[in-house]
Amino acid sequence: MTKHALKPSTKIVVASHNAGKVREIRDLLAPFGLITVSAAELNLPEPEETETTFAGNARLKAVAAADASGLPALSDDSGLAVDALNGEPGIYAARWAELPRIEAETYGQRRDFDMAMWHVNDKLGDTKNRNARFICALCLAWPKGETFVYEGTVEGEMIWPPRGEKGFGYDPMFQQLGQTKTFAEIDPAAKHAVSHRADAFAKFLADQFPDHDA
Repeated sequence: MTKHALKPSTKIVVASHNAGKVREIRDLLAPFGLITVSAAELNLPEPEETETTFAGNARLKAVAAADASGLPALSDDSGLAVDALNGEPGIYAARWAELPRIEAETYGQRRDFDMAMWHVNDKLGDTKNRNARFICALCLAWPKGETFVYEGTVEGEMIWPPRGEKGFGYDPMFQQLGQTKTFAEIDPAAKHAVSHRADAFAKFLADQFPDHDA
């Protein structure tokens, strides 16, 4: 158990500017009575992700948000690792979706995951090995204090064309092993129960809320 412990009514920063990710994390935290506020809502700057691992980048973001806000912060660094691409895009999954500055200003958005999915599929070409996994590292940081990292994964395969409108990021082309629908086709609650983020959250919750019934 950590020296600090989250309790119901604790205010915590979700250290992300990604609306879809913030929504998913809030949904996962909802049963525990925490008061969540996003880094974007606090106008916190986005730190440059300079680490070489999911855990390193998660820690960097959580520490930055906790120190800037004076509140405990929970960050998520996650990505897609495709076997046939030697683990790419990996920690650079979001960067594969980044638009050039002029296009970003024109369209009013920084990232285009439709473009990123096309890029992944193009690099895969005709390969029969389309195995992949989503990886998630969560980091809980206390202001000027401790950090704790929890990691999770979910195995799947890349399908084409993309299907579904319920997810975000690469969800429309990721199908969990043994399933027939992509993460973007299933209800969010169903995804929350099996995703890489859910796996990491289970470890986070077991540490922070050990008496809560799973």
